[in-house]
Amino acid sequence: MPGAASPTTEHSDLPTDRQLSGANSPDRLTLTGSNLTTGPRIAAVHPNPVADGDRGEFVVLAVPSNTTLGGYRLTDGDGALVPANVTVDGRVALSPDPAATRNLTDVRVVAANGSIALANGGERLRLSRGNETVATARYREAPEGELGRYDDRGAITWDALGTTDRPVVTARGGTARAFVLPDAPGVALEAIRGADRRILLAGYTFASPRVAAALERAAERGVAVRVLLEGGPVDGISRRQARLLDSLAAANVSVELLGGPHGRYAYHHPKYAVVDDRAVVLTENWKPAGTGGRSSRGWGAVVDQHEIVEGLVDTFEADANWRGARPWRAVRRGQTFRRTAASNGTYPTNFDPERVPVNRTSLLVAPDNAGRAVVTTLDNATESIDVIQMSIDGPDQRFLRATVRAARRGVEVRVLLSGAWYVEEENRRLVERLRERSETEDLPIEARLADPGEAFEKVHAKGVVVDGDEVILGSLNWNGESIRRNREVLLRLEGEAVASYYRGVFEADWSDGGGDGGSSRQLPVGVVVAVAGCVVLAILVARRIDFGENVGVGP
Repeated sequence: MPGAASPTTEHSDLPTDRQLSGANSPDRLTLTGSNLTTGPRIAAVHPNPVADGDRGEFVVLAVPSNTTLGGYRLTDGDGALVPANVTVDGRVALSPDPAATRNLTDVRVVAANGSIALANGGERLRLSRGNETVATARYREAPEGELGRYDDRGAITWDALGTTDRPVVTARGGTARAFVLPDAPGVALEAIRGADRRILLAGYTFASPRVAAALERAAERGVAVRVLLEGGPVDGISRRQARLLDSLAAANVSVELLGGPHGRYAYHHPKYAVVDDRAVVLTENWKPAGTGGRSSRGWGAVVDQHEIVEGLVDTFEADANWRGARPWRAVRRGQTFRRTAASNGTYPTNFDPERVPVNRTSLLVAPDNAGRAVVTTLDNATESIDVIQMSIDGPDQRFLRATVRAARRGVEVRVLLSGAWYVEEENRRLVERLRERSETEDLPIEARLADPGEAFEKVHAKGVVVDGDEVILGSLNWNGESIRRNREVLLRLEGEAVASYYRGVFEADWSDGGGDGGSSRQLPVGVVVAVAGCVVLAILVARRIDFGENVGVGP
């Protein structure tokens, strides 16, 4: 498991990008012979288990239905494996030590006679049947404890063992209930309150008393409630979150946290809930500042297409059933928790939720498929791209490069970033870089910082509207960490009606941002308190004033 990275500031939702060894390996998989589309292929390798002597190493084959493995042979030039004569389909792991391998993967394990010592420093593998070579695969340095997975282009990517390889799930037709925050904090809460059978809630952090109360009441009336969160968020677990999770566990809600020695992602960072036969997908955390509508600009959608809902169920089950998921009671032992203050702002409802038709909905998850899917969407843009993000790693970030490529094709590009004080400096630098590039290359790119005024406190949304008929929203920040190492969940919604809703919100936020790289001018709490203190002191010197304190509790 990769070590945790330090955040840029204590207010960052996630750490910034970091270099990851092996993530861009040039090794390739090659398919040869006559079985390019119908025969088995080498899908993944695990040459370097943590166990002594590399016990449990294996090779994953992807095979068509009703494939009999007995006629195949896997060689490395020195040794060979001959799989058992069994009929299989899908993905299977070949191993000479199946007992050890079954502790490392949930893929079906097939015993193989013979011996191959997969070299940690690199290997070339050949899969054959008789005298025919079916596939070859090559890798170089194999990181300890990681799985090398070959994508459709033949490139290998090393990930923590156990990471999933889910395809994009797509559904045609139907509707979505589009909403934004802080305008409509009731949408997600209403969905949870209306549950009859099941609630699967996934998040990064959890600090909403109102959502917690709704989950407890659902459990009391017999709803199966499960909560899955990140076990090691950047700023640690707050006292508020600990109290709420204690209460949920006491109410017989299943609460599990991901991470620890068996964690397979750097961070579990999605924000979604499956409620009966509906799914709520958001850009915001389950806390007052996010879903509570007390601070952040966020985007969300409620969908009920069966394929999307079940795709989220499968994602939740894959994560919750992995051995890196630990019960809250086990996680909290010996822990200390940080003190935090809940956001308690009040904002107008400028945009009501709307139920809108959708031509097609896609479920994207990272690190499995979201990176490629987002780049493809941007590369296919022909008219316009509107981006809203808290921050972007820099001008070389993968999605931003695709956005600049689009501008070079003549696509009108607008990039709106947060002007909150803790990201203002870095975001202003990026805005200037983009403006310089626009002027130097005569590109149709505009970029600015948000100035939310009274509409919200800060930008936390992660969204993009493409060509006025496609929108992507979800938990994915525009940084390499999110794309390659985190569990993230997004929706891609296609259709003019749904895109028009979010573009309308973007237009309002963009207009409020002004034309000069405007800033929200938010100050650190300490500075605000100091200034307020000086003002109060001046007033008290002038005249005696009686005043009381009213402390609110966020939702």
